Amino acid sequence: MRYPDSLKKNIGFVAPSFGCATDPYKTAFENAQKKWKAMGYHLELGPNCYVEKGVGISNTPEKCGKELTEYYLSQKNECLISCGGGEMMCEILEHVDFEAIKKAPAKWYMGFSDNTNVTFLLATLCDTAAVYGPCAAAFGMEPWHPALMEAMEILQGKRKVVGSYGKWEKEGLEDALAPYQCTEDLKLKLYRPDASGNMEKTDSISMEGRLVGGCMDCLVNLLGTRFDGVKAFHEKYKEDGIIWFLESCDLNVFSIRRAMWQMEQAGWFEHVKGFLIGRPLCFGQEMMGLDQYQAILPTVQRHKVPVIMDADIGHLPPMMPLVTGSMAQVEAKDGKMEVRMRFE
Repeated sequence: MRYPDSLKKNIGFVAPSFGCATDPYKTAFENAQKKWKAMGYHLELGPNCYVEKGVGISNTPEKCGKELTEYYLSQKNECLISCGGGEMMCEILEHVDFEAIKKAPAKWYMGFSDNTNVTFLLATLCDTAAVYGPCAAAFGMEPWHPALMEAMEILQGKRKVVGSYGKWEKEGLEDALAPYQCTEDLKLKLYRPDASGNMEKTDSISMEGRLVGGCMDCLVNLLGTRFDGVKAFHEKYKEDGIIWFLESCDLNVFSIRRAMWQMEQAGWFEHVKGFLIGRPLCFGQEMMGLDQYQAILPTVQRHKVPVIMDADIGHLPPMMPLVTGSMAQVEAKDGKMEVRMRFE
């Protein structure tokens, strides 16, 4: 696994999904730039950062793919932060030169949600670590939540350990610069297989393996395409085992259960050592007796591994920035969670 050098001076920004053309994202992104400049960084903005000409992305798939490739290969920036998430980043992939990226010096790329299309593929196709973490506009908030500072510290080479934050945001404010409204208490759900293989609740969990995952909405869309390099990735790292971190955006509880089944049947969980499941955007939903926990647990049970649910990962912030591709020791105990990442 290739790990990029630490960020020192130059940050690049790209918009392979939505750009920051309209508020609240435009105002937030502009304030974020002021904050980064005050920290002494030079900023290199891609041509699509303020564009809204695409369908579910900032520009045409061809132009978005070109921007991402050129800015990844560019020597004018040391890392890339995505402007935002969106809907159709998958359409740019055929216009991204992954072979050139694989041969180029490793560079940090950070984003989440639709950016799974890049963070996941950098790890599984290019053997290059990436950060599943906040997009650029989030850094416009006043003041920064600790999760944002930790994401920057990962890019800066100052941090490899992240942990849960105690409270989370169920509903945010419309103010572009408002901080997270963390009103809900974190209540992790921990399960592990008992002697009979059934999943039982527990107060503590420990697991170790290589982190890979992202937004299930995007992952199942990649499954079975020519961009699906999971089998080869797993074969290379089978001795490490895999910790899958998964979260969801538009999926309802039945869609989550179908996604878990689909990934399992494709062999994606062959070497799984455990699961980290983030709070789904449909948090608390129940349909025909199915809730967010039973959407996950039947699949986990078949693999007889532990699972941590309602973790600080994904669309209900704050989110722990996770380095996709890194080795990790995960501990959950007394309602708290810690992920210690190793760059090996």
